[in-house]
Amino acid sequence: MNVKSQNSPKLWVDPDDAPELTQDFFEQGDWKIGEQPVSAQEGAAALRGALSRGRPKAQGTKQALTVSYDAEVIDAFKATGTGWQTRMNDALKDWLRTHSPA
Repeated sequence: MNVKSQNSPKLWVDPDDAPELTQDFFEQGDWKIGEQPVSAQEGAAALRGALSRGRPKAQGTKQALTVSYDAEVIDAFKATGTGWQTRMNDALKDWLRTHSPA
């Protein structure tokens, strides 16, 4: 008999044989963040941000340096608990608002 049986199993198709994804394929898609539609530029920016490695970039950058202060100044700021270096930085910025550093 040369007639194909109706009960024969279907041929298995390897999922790795999927067609190559081209730039045209991606240009036809819709950009969404969650369920919210966004522009291609917003979507691309969000994707770059999600794929970046390491700690997120700070809004303002700080510069590390070595400085010597009197022990009483350091002790007073340390006595305020964790975050004393940030409070010391804020105190110096506050002083600069009302004084000329020169």
